[in-house]
Amino acid sequence: MQNLTDYDYELPEALIAQAPSAQRSHSRLLVLDKEKSLHDQYFHQLEQWLQAGDLIVLNDSAVIKARLKARKPSGGALEVLIERVLSAQTALATIGSNKKLAVDQRFHILNQQGAPVCEAVIKARHDSIFVLEFNADPFAVMQEHGSLPLPPYIRDQAGRDDSNRYQTIYGKNPGSVAAPTAGLHFDRPLIEQLQRMGVLITSVTLHVGLGTFSPVREAVIDKHRMHAEVYVLGEDCAQAIATTRQRGGRVIAVGTTALRTLETCANPEQIGHVIAQHGETQLFIRPGFSFKVCDALITNFHLPKSSLLMLVSAFAGFKTIRKLYAHAIEKQYRFFSYGDACLLFGSQAVDAA
Repeated sequence: MQNLTDYDYELPEALIAQAPSAQRSHSRLLVLDKEKSLHDQYFHQLEQWLQAGDLIVLNDSAVIKARLKARKPSGGALEVLIERVLSAQTALATIGSNKKLAVDQRFHILNQQGAPVCEAVIKARHDSIFVLEFNADPFAVMQEHGSLPLPPYIRDQAGRDDSNRYQTIYGKNPGSVAAPTAGLHFDRPLIEQLQRMGVLITSVTLHVGLGTFSPVREAVIDKHRMHAEVYVLGEDCAQAIATTRQRGGRVIAVGTTALRTLETCANPEQIGHVIAQHGETQLFIRPGFSFKVCDALITNFHLPKSSLLMLVSAFAGFKTIRKLYAHAIEKQYRFFSYGDACLLFGSQAVDAA
């Protein structure tokens, strides 16, 4: 389970979802119960697997319009993907270019019609990440002239507006360059239904960076290093988890980003609890990891050789996930960002104090 090839699998291209389901909660849901049995359901049936006193933890980060068109003074086209805004004039980004780019290279950011709106200059480079300085507020430029950075495997985008369906209905803190996709299945009626039955809901913030969905390239996965991502876990979330533990409820993370935030903030002196904090996380979860907070995980189906596939293998068990993915392919579940979801009950019991 330490070799990258252990996390490869063959997926028919027809199962890569190119568009969301007609209704958010009408996507399919593959449930792995505590006895490791599989159940084919729909997402709006989630209530059947939860109970009063359980706590759902959402990631309330919203996707930013991080993809920008740009042009060099020579006329060469560029594509800029903002990873993170650092200040009123600087940002981290990747840049797609046919030629190598050097520090001090200047270029123009373009609007959707191809006209220049501001200038940017490369101030530094760290591997594939550039530090850019703008002569305007990069966040404002993105909001007005950028587009949502849909994953490259979603190719059928012509004539479709993804600005609504590639956002969760509860996202309120802009900063992600990819959607926390497990949350895309929740609609208002489902959330209200869960609340009526006594399920509690809280949230964390983790701004999804480019590294979350990048393939692992190290042949031995322990050598892989995650990109840092900004997170916030507030006192309200920490208290909600404490209350849930006192009442004997379960903590269900909606998405790998919520799970990584919770496990990053785990209280080492009180299993099952968290410490309110904010910062950056590079937590890389793979088989062998000991989960301290999360009892269950709602997540989509992940790419081969990705750190997210390693995470779910750690959570539910390596062989179990292989079996689950084979079942999903046989039953023609839809994969990746716009695809269907899983509800996984963990292979490790969180023995909360």
